[in-house]
Order: sequence, then C-alpha cells, then structure tokens
Amino acid sequence: MDMKLPINESGLAASQLIYGCMGLGGGWNRDPIQSEHITQAHEIVEMALENGINMFDHADIYAFGKAETVFGQVLKEKPTLRENMIIQSKLGIRFPDEEKGVPARYDFSKTYILNSVDSILSRLNIDYLDVLLLHRPDVLMDAREVGEAFHQLKSSGKVRYFGVSNMSAGQIRLLQSHCNEKLVVNQLEMSLDKIGWLETGVHVNQVAARDNVFPEGTLEYCQLENIQLQAWGSLAKGIYTGRDLENAGENVKNTALLVQRFAEEKQVSREAIVLSWLMKHPAAIQPVIGTTNLARIQGCVEALKVTLSRDEWYNLYVSSRGVSLP
Repeated sequence: MDMKLPINESGLAASQLIYGCMGLGGGWNRDPIQSEHITQAHEIVEMALENGINMFDHADIYAFGKAETVFGQVLKEKPTLRENMIIQSKLGIRFPDEEKGVPARYDFSKTYILNSVDSILSRLNIDYLDVLLLHRPDVLMDAREVGEAFHQLKSSGKVRYFGVSNMSAGQIRLLQSHCNEKLVVNQLEMSLDKIGWLETGVHVNQVAARDNVFPEGTLEYCQLENIQLQAWGSLAKGIYTGRDLENAGENVKNTALLVQRFAEEKQVSREAIVLSWLMKHPAAIQPVIGTTNLARIQGCVEALKVTLSRDEWYNLYVSSRGVSLP
C-alpha cells in the first residue's frame, strides 16, 4: 500500500494520499498550545508515515499558525523524520486587522511572500519547503512580482518547487508566463460531493453549464501542462462516511447508501470508496485527507487497495449528481 507517484515535473516521490494538517494545533482559536496537542501531532505524523503517507500539507493560517508550530515541535523532537517527508505549505491569506479596520484580504506582494516563507520555516523548524503554494487568488497579483519572489526563494534554497491553489487555467497561465520556476501543483476542491470539475466536461453545449462554478478547461489544462492536481475537501466533510444526514438531499442519502454497499462488498472503509472514486480519474489526483482520527486515517489508506469498476464509478457519479447524465 506504499504507493508513490512523482509529482509532475518535480520528481518528488509523493504518496498518493496527502495528510492535511489543518486539524492540528488545538483548533481555530488563540489559546496556547498544550502538551496534548503536540502528542496528538506525534501520533498522527507517525501513523501517516507508517501507512505510507509521506506528504504533509500545511498553510500558514491553519489554527492561526499553531498547526505548523506543533508540527515543527514534532520535527524538533524527532528531526530524522524530516528526511522521509515532503512538506508543503500555502500562503497569501491575511486575517482582518480590527485595530486598523482592515478586512480579511489576499496578498501576493513580493515582500509578503518572502516574509511569510521565513515565518513558515521558523514555525515548522525546517530549512526549506519542498512545495510552496499560493493559497487563493489575489486580485491585485502582479505576476512579475510573484515571479521575482519565487526566483529568490528558489535561489536561496528556501523552496524547492512551487504551485497554486484554487486557481483557474487562465490565472495559472498568466503567473507561469512571469515565473522561471515551473508551477507543479494546483490544489482544488474536488470530491464525490463537489463534482463541478466533472460537470464542466459533461455540460458542454448544455444549459446546465451556466450554474457550474468550476473554471472551464482547468482540469484539462493541468493535465496538458503536467500540473499535479490535489483535491482538498476530498472526504466531502464526512457526508458519505457517517455524518448525520437527516436534513440532507435525497441524492446525498442515496449516494451514502451506495458508498456503504460498495464498502461492505469490498470489505474496506467507506472512506476508501470515496477516495478511490477520486483516484480512478486519469488525472492521477492526490486527495488531501484532514481527519485527526487515527482509525479513520487507516481507513483512508485502504483506498490504495481498491479499484472501482467503470460501472461502479459511474453509479457513484450519477447518484451524486442526482439526475441522469444528459
């Protein structure tokens, strides 16, 4: 089950599954980090590595920086773990500054990027990031300025590879035109519930295309340009794996039952079915899992031994969309 695939254009031998670290650090509050938060991080990191997950996804905002801090404490206490990891983090989202009356905003300015990376490295107790992603598109992005920041980070050895998150093909194309460094990742919300990435293809020449928010052509562009697709929200907030569905739509309830049926037939967890559905797509998607439940992490890893048939895959897809294909 120790499946590795090179992240496109980088050669990084990454696990098919990525562990998303947003749940570390004690939650989205300003409370101090406690010893149990560090113990939890140790247990999760070791569980992930033991099960073949070697890629860890961070963002500087997760738990107001505490997620990176507790992860860094793990590496401080067990520094040899670093050589077995691929560490990725994201930047660019700034919290509101209530004292100055400034709202939440995005910031891809050169100075902010460089300062943010220094802070990330300090919290994580590492000398370099394997991958740095821009978190959400900054509408004031100066692509030349970003390119300069990336070049400086690469030259200084602080970042090995670069990518983006939540960006369309056009945004990536603009950014790449001013970056000497190849963009190797695009992380997007994709799951059995959030199926806009599939619907853009199905709805070509269909009226239903007007209601789809997933940027047309992005999936294909990333495949053509060898940009690794990563899926955040890959477990769909647990709606198919045990979450209360009393107020859910019929399509969600029916899909949850179908997931359960396939899981029982294949003797794997429901998480394994949901993730294997994503991974069957030929784009070689890397799902990001963020559960802090150790048993559920193991359940997710079972996805690596599941292969859905084409009919099973389409059964789940059509069930999720709630209506027949056009």
